[in-house]
Amino acid sequence: MIDELQVSDIALIREGSIAPSPRFTVLTGETGAGKTALLAACRLLMGARADKTLVREGAAEACAAGRFFLGGDEELVATRRVSADGRSRASANGHMVSAGELAQLVAPSIDLCGQHDQQQLLQATSHGPLFDSWAGDAVAPAAAAYKTAWDARREARKRLESLEAAASQSEAAVAQAREDRDRIEAVDPLDDEYDELLARAHRGEHAEALLTAAETARAVLADEGGALDSLNGAVFALDRVADVDEALKALAASVRESVYLAEDAARDLASYVQDLEFNPEELAFIQERIQSLQSLMRLFGPTLKDVNAHRAVCQELLESIDNNDELVAKARAELTEAERVLSEAGTNLLKARQAHKGQFESAVNEVLAKLEMKGARLECSLEPLSFEEWTAQGPNSAEFLFSPGKSLTPRPLSRIASGGELSRVMLALKAVMGESDTVETLIFDEIDAGVGGATAQALGQLMAQLAQTHQVIAVTHLAQIAAFADTHYVVEKTEGDVPETIIRPAEGAARIKEVARLLSGSETAASLAHAEELLESSRPAAI
Repeated sequence: MIDELQVSDIALIREGSIAPSPRFTVLTGETGAGKTALLAACRLLMGARADKTLVREGAAEACAAGRFFLGGDEELVATRRVSADGRSRASANGHMVSAGELAQLVAPSIDLCGQHDQQQLLQATSHGPLFDSWAGDAVAPAAAAYKTAWDARREARKRLESLEAAASQSEAAVAQAREDRDRIEAVDPLDDEYDELLARAHRGEHAEALLTAAETARAVLADEGGALDSLNGAVFALDRVADVDEALKALAASVRESVYLAEDAARDLASYVQDLEFNPEELAFIQERIQSLQSLMRLFGPTLKDVNAHRAVCQELLESIDNNDELVAKARAELTEAERVLSEAGTNLLKARQAHKGQFESAVNEVLAKLEMKGARLECSLEPLSFEEWTAQGPNSAEFLFSPGKSLTPRPLSRIASGGELSRVMLALKAVMGESDTVETLIFDEIDAGVGGATAQALGQLMAQLAQTHQVIAVTHLAQIAAFADTHYVVEKTEGDVPETIIRPAEGAARIKEVARLLSGSETAASLAHAEELLESSRPAAI
């Protein structure tokens, strides 16, 4: 949903902004006043190609900024700047982005329905998902079963292709895999043994020095005449007089603690000396294994985990070669079964779609009839495809076709020439889609071309109805449409040497005057009364 749109130096707009209603907003004004500049700003924020002709004459750059709420509560502030030399810059929530990234963020939530806009609904690839979305639970189970079957067939085909590729491996590749596997298995490394062996080797290489140091330290502490004897002598001397002076008593306790610590250290050193084994043969074995591991890591590493991963790959390849005939036969059988299930699911999905095709067409054509598009009709073409042409979306193509008259052959929706006619078809489709349509904001331009009287009233009612499920913004010249809006903006062009487009909200008396102008081109007592009556009577109504 568009919460606010700000424009500066685009076409004749120096500065302007609108804050559209969450429901129905209209923009009115004289022809040439600059309403299309606001639509150009929307297109820029939707990722359209930058056009330097949009920059107001004499300005350094044009800027379009918008605050959007995507999915209801996710706020996005987007900005697009186009310099006078045609360079473009874009940002989203304060971070620089490309025009393509901006399009991915904004465009999916907006359908800009006008004669020159390539909107989502004009893309045939979107027609199938739109139809399924409208059909809802009537088609959803069959579509889900088809997707499951499609994914299963894809995995079965992938498995078979992998086995067939393995079977075609060259003899040299197979020989290399066997050589690599055997070389790794001869050493049979563990993923985490290398660091431990390095530590053991380091201790073994310095075992004699470690042993000498530990034994010397133990002897200094515990042998006759050593440090323990001296400390015990100090404790004995202090204990004899400790009762005389409290200070000496505390010192005696401190020295006695030193005796305990020295005794513990002497015992630990004795245990270390006893446990430390200096075995040249074991050291040689460790060093030799380290070299073997290093050799494997250089070839298949950099880590032992990588080495074992390579061994697994080689083993899988060799097993697939050794058992290939059996595995290929099994994979082919699995693919055949997967294709049978997919074929059944596709048949069911096509039947479900075709069963509701007529209801969808009737709903759209009923709306078109109320808009007095005489003889016009929409068809939803669901053409079965050959099994080889099936896609993840289904076993059929889907495209909306339109005929503007009973005697005319329906053609793809994208080839309709009239902008107003196209917009009304879009409106009818959107009205029928209702809440199932994922696009949040609909912007209509030229929807009232060639419309008047009862058709204009029906058009306004339909847009008000659509605003119950979407945010609707319309550029219009019809009072009957403007009267239904929740929010109304007037776009005016000032006179003078340097004309400028002004955007102002129309409320209260100002809105009555604008509706009167739309009705009669002037503000007479009769037109003002008519406008007030029209505004009072216009309410969103079912069509």
